[in-house]
Amino acid sequence: MTSRPKTDRTGSVVAGMTLVTAGSMVANIAGYVLHVPASRWLGPAGYSEFAALLTAQLVLAVPALALQTVVARELVRGASPGELRALQQRCAALVAALALVAVVPLAAILDIGVLPTVAALIVAPVLVLLSGEQGLLQGAGRFRELAIVLGAAGVFRVAPAVVVLAVGGGTAAALVASACGIAVTTAGARAVAGRSERAGRPSAGVAAVLKASQVQLAVIALSSLDLLIARIVLSEDNAGLYALGAVATKAAFWLPQAVGVVLYPRMAHPEHSARALRTALAVLAVLGAVTVLGVLVASPLAPLVVGDKYSPVQGLLWAFALHGACLAIVQCALLSAIAGDRTRVALIAWAGLVIEVSLMFALGHSVAQLIGIAVACASATAIVACAVALENSRSIVVS
Repeated sequence: MTSRPKTDRTGSVVAGMTLVTAGSMVANIAGYVLHVPASRWLGPAGYSEFAALLTAQLVLAVPALALQTVVARELVRGASPGELRALQQRCAALVAALALVAVVPLAAILDIGVLPTVAALIVAPVLVLLSGEQGLLQGAGRFRELAIVLGAAGVFRVAPAVVVLAVGGGTAAALVASACGIAVTTAGARAVAGRSERAGRPSAGVAAVLKASQVQLAVIALSSLDLLIARIVLSEDNAGLYALGAVATKAAFWLPQAVGVVLYPRMAHPEHSARALRTALAVLAVLGAVTVLGVLVASPLAPLVVGDKYSPVQGLLWAFALHGACLAIVQCALLSAIAGDRTRVALIAWAGLVIEVSLMFALGHSVAQLIGIAVACASATAIVACAVALENSRSIVVS
């Protein structure tokens, strides 16, 4: 059997990254469009509540991210698409139950009403179903269709919420509208992925998704808990400032997602794993540096976009971007662990998280101190996680 020429493989990877980047950029731009009017129309205190609920929503939807990686991996290894869809339905039911249990404790912890909390969490099981369809497209290498779904998810998630905010709706109404948009996108993604009667080996079960979930949860916690802690240790106005700065973190973290999405199926092949991981980390390092520099140059324009009341945070936006760039590298290292079914690497991220949380509660009394701690912990975690992941990928090839 002849192998595909290297130039063809490279072209396929570049084309896939381009398509998925385009879809991800549409989704991320849509997300920023939501944050800008929300910060203006809700004010610092209201926006802090809104941002905290979006963060909680993201944490509870961790199984959705894990499911996508497991579905893609199992499809690459020959699992039946029908069984993988059954798996995503079981996972959605589990997440719905977790959301129901989490409502009252989360509302109490964040000091937010039950109704807005319910509005934030109802989307979690729907995101699981959407991610399952995205996993089928990713594992099959259908990056054009995946890009379309990613872009549509961003637009349909944000547009209804912006409309509700524009007509004077509050946090709860905007989150419900967003959930409805995601439901529409999920139905569309199912149609795009299509039915498949292809036979295959039995797929992994819910246990595999749970193992991957703790890996994804470590990354999401590292990228999200600082926002929740800011709401606890800072004043409402300063927490709002931190929430706006965290938009730069999200930009640097989410914009290069196409790198991991496209190279992940190769990471699931032992013979390609080491090279795919090295390529992904190199690309992420370059993109991260460019993003931090871009944010540093553009930061004086921030008050013009979101208002003068947020000007105190403009000088720290580059640090928020650096935080996101480091987290993107951590995520890539942990994605390779899921691809190789070596999820113990996540212990490194959990250790980094424990240190970060402890330092934030002990020393984080200002926006600058909090983001400084976040950057230091994320960068140290990235260095250790990458070293271990690279060693693991090499050992897979040797064995």
